Amino acid sequence: MDKLEAMNAFAKVVASGSYAEAARRLNLTRSAVSKAVMELEQALGARLLDRTTRRVTPTEAGLAYYERCLAILAQVDETEAQISRLHDEPKGVLKINAPMSFGTLYLGGAVADFMIRYSDLKVELTLTDRFIDPLEEGVDVTVRIGAMVDSSLIARRISPARIVLVASPDYLKKHGTPQSPVDLANHRCLSYGHMTSMQRWHLAEKGKPISVAIGACLSSNNGEVLRDAALKGIGIALLPTFIAGKDIAEKRLQVVLPENQPDDLTIHALYAPNRYLATKTRVFIDFLVDRFGNTPSWDVCFDKR
Repeated sequence: MDKLEAMNAFAKVVASGSYAEAARRLNLTRSAVSKAVMELEQALGARLLDRTTRRVTPTEAGLAYYERCLAILAQVDETEAQISRLHDEPKGVLKINAPMSFGTLYLGGAVADFMIRYSDLKVELTLTDRFIDPLEEGVDVTVRIGAMVDSSLIARRISPARIVLVASPDYLKKHGTPQSPVDLANHRCLSYGHMTSMQRWHLAEKGKPISVAIGACLSSNNGEVLRDAALKGIGIALLPTFIAGKDIAEKRLQVVLPENQPDDLTIHALYAPNRYLATKTRVFIDFLVDRFGNTPSWDVCFDKR
């Protein structure tokens, strides 16, 4: 194995924390990957990895070498890509990860239209609400909704995600319409999460953030479940308009406390840094920005209610 191949093998071991997983990603044997790392250690005269029965972790020297390997490998990839037909049609396999509800309601259709435009491209789309690291899990781009935390990932804004309080007309007729955020404590609420107890909603009052205690009669980690419950008059839900927008536009749901809605969230496309952004990834992210943009279809419906 030459030096660049050995560096790539070493980087995969560090990223995955496993010789076996690195070997799987590289389509090599575990022994070949282990041998490559040992040859690097011998050449450098330093131990790069601490090995246990459960996980492989880089030493201080190994971590410094790993960061340099990433930069060198990224430069090699970029050089090869630039020399190759950079502006060719995207080809190969595009691996995408996205949240469940957004994926089923909007991203799935977008991916299908994208594939019609780029017929030589294959797509692997996985939907999960669990945050993943694209580098560790071998994903080209992951779509995420919410405020961005400090991260080494590169984020590109795709679209806003408005959040609103909604309830069915039948529920409001039966239980009354809350007039202020504190009234929510006396209403049946449908909460995103895993528990019905000790729930709070973060709203706004006169432009300032407030936290309101609620009594959740139903909690779920899926927004479509909460929308269905709201449509059946079970309670008040706090939902993104990409889930509730069509029902608001068609008057199956009403916006509650319109002056107290929380700040909008943002839909981002995330991808790993320190590597050349492949044409397939760049073109797909451009496609999403063009398709959804600053005024996505679900908010056009919302604004026309």
